[in-house]
Amino acid sequence: MQKNLQDSLITIIAKCLKSLNLQEGISEGIYLDLPADSRFGDLSTNIALRLSRKVKRPPLEIATSILSELNKYLSDNPLEDLFKEIKIEGPGFINFYFKESYFYEQLKGIVKQGSDYLKSDIGRSRKVVIEFVSANPTGPLSVAHARQAVVGDVLANIFNFSGFKVKREYYLNDEGNQITLLGKSVELRLNELSGEKIDFPDNYYQGDYIYSIARQAQQEKVRSDSLGDFAADYILETIKKELDDFGVRFDCWYSQKELAKSGKIKEALELLKEKGFLYEEGGASWFKSRQFGDDKDRVVIKSDGSYTYLTPDIAYHLDKYKRGFSWLINLWGPDHHGYINRLKAAVTALGKDPKSLSIIVVQLATIFREGKPIQMSTRKGQYITLKEILDEVGPDASRFFFLMRHTESHLDFDLDVAKKQTAENPVYYVQYAHARISSILRQVAVKLNPEELGLQVLKEKEEIDLIKKLLQFSYIIDICIQALDPYMVTVYLQELSEAFHRFYDRHRVLSQDAQLSQARLVLVQATQSLLATGLSLLGVSQPDKM
Repeated sequence: MQKNLQDSLITIIAKCLKSLNLQEGISEGIYLDLPADSRFGDLSTNIALRLSRKVKRPPLEIATSILSELNKYLSDNPLEDLFKEIKIEGPGFINFYFKESYFYEQLKGIVKQGSDYLKSDIGRSRKVVIEFVSANPTGPLSVAHARQAVVGDVLANIFNFSGFKVKREYYLNDEGNQITLLGKSVELRLNELSGEKIDFPDNYYQGDYIYSIARQAQQEKVRSDSLGDFAADYILETIKKELDDFGVRFDCWYSQKELAKSGKIKEALELLKEKGFLYEEGGASWFKSRQFGDDKDRVVIKSDGSYTYLTPDIAYHLDKYKRGFSWLINLWGPDHHGYINRLKAAVTALGKDPKSLSIIVVQLATIFREGKPIQMSTRKGQYITLKEILDEVGPDASRFFFLMRHTESHLDFDLDVAKKQTAENPVYYVQYAHARISSILRQVAVKLNPEELGLQVLKEKEEIDLIKKLLQFSYIIDICIQALDPYMVTVYLQELSEAFHRFYDRHRVLSQDAQLSQARLVLVQATQSLLATGLSLLGVSQPDKM
């Protein structure tokens, strides 16, 4: 409902701009935001400030003109009855204040329909593929992979919730030099297990897991020329088990080896060649990626006839489009940042809209224990694995903590805080709010019908603040989709929990006043519904007792 209200308001504001001949000055669109301070309204627009820079007029003057037109449009519109006041504040913000009757009606809707009442269908069944983790099967998953896993998984949940048809995909780089090197690493450990003294090269895989693979290969009498594939399969099963324990499951495990066998790589290169985007130089084949915004052209077939890293990726993304996906979303680590432009160039050259490919860079995480960062290195296997995190703090805290910063910001993960069963631990704080409400509702035998209750008795500041926080849910979900970042859900759940705990600590839910008790029960029931939905989107459990 509130989403529809926002859309209606934006439509009316657009008409106002057209009446004032200001519509050309706002090509980026019209936005309604939640004020950071609730004293400045329930919705706000900075349209006058944005227009001021373009039309060279004072923002207050523009805001006054817009508000005058807005009042005209609302004079015969049902929306007018929802507003207590619309006024200009600060340097030119237009702020909207709702009547309390509006909040009561929204609260009824949430209780009757749960989070579905605040759900929008912005996806309209659009097919989206989210490719994430895609770690090479050369070792256990690290905390970097863990963060990518939960970001991708929760983003998929949010997209599904909003009406998109989403597939989760893991691109498996199961051939090439790294698999060959993995096999050689296992072979050396096999020789070592047989009593040979081995001088292990620094660039080989040196983690303890290589010994485990070597022992298994020794037991199964694997041939030396099959050790790479054997080790990759062994590690892949480990990865699948770790992800399953983490609550992350994929719809498709897409094999690069199978891609190469399918002939799709050659088909993609032929398509680029037909379009005139390939040329020969120095015995190699080059893609004219600079023509599409890359800083230089890229080799796709080396002089020895082998493909570069980019080549199968081009075919892979072409295949995504052929499978009917209109939006491709990739989650990559920060070491792939420089790769974005060349893949965007390839998508454009294939005749696709570059905006149909979104690439999210997921920054690294630093793990802290006892206030100190745990030092890590990669190839030697000296790093914290996903399994170690799960064993120490469990999947709920792991998932929540990995989402507690913007995806493109570095994350500090404090293991000691994640294990605390106090309000200092944010996931515990949110789950405790859910469990606390369950405890209240267990005391009530009667099923509540909000239509029969007088919710107007909810007049305390903490009650109104809690209702307002409930109504922000759909706005938060839309922000997550626009930003391609699920981080805001963790912030929202903490704020919603805080609003509930503040209300609960200052007001009795069940009292001698039957009407007030029933109204407050409706309020806490709606709160629990959105807490449960938010935690479910994060893949975090919703305990009834703690």
